[in-house]
Amino acid sequence: MHGVRLLSPRDPIVADARPRVDDVDRRIIQALRADGRLSVRALAERVHISRANAYARLERLLEDGVITGFTAQVAPEHLGLGTSAYVSVSIEQNTWKPVAAALRRVPAVERVALVGAEFDALVTVRCRDNHELRDTVLEQIQAIPGVKATRTWLVFEETQVHHSEPAATAADGGGPDVPVRRATSRTRR
Repeated sequence: MHGVRLLSPRDPIVADARPRVDDVDRRIIQALRADGRLSVRALAERVHISRANAYARLERLLEDGVITGFTAQVAPEHLGLGTSAYVSVSIEQNTWKPVAAALRRVPAVERVALVGAEFDALVTVRCRDNHELRDTVLEQIQAIPGVKATRTWLVFEETQVHHSEPAATAADGGGPDVPVRRATSRTRR
């Protein structure tokens, strides 16, 4: 093939398409993880950049999917949800998508994660009490077509861990497999 050049993965055009995040972006993310209600003005002051720069960077981080949203963290017990559990779910071959969709429709399900383990999914469930947990697992989750088996672990206590910086990645020198945490953690009272 005369005149045609094949691109390799090392060529800049083909290189990793993930958004680039620099040190200023990391400081923005750090500040918003500490307080997601910061105004753009306060954010700019905290990371020592102009408001226009803070606004543009925040918009880019949102558009690129680096920041996926803002949310309130709620203590489930204050909402009457005093029982929490992790439920492992084993599913039939090729049923992940419909099972995950059905799990998301169960009112007590807070989070669904596909995992590589002896089971296929790990589900976080929040209920008023053990009776509601039993009904959720036995009557709702196990009734989903494609679910073969479940196993439930009751949560006795949870601690929310906050890090003042995002985890370092391989690109940051954190190593190819293990993220490095550079900050101390604190518990919320």
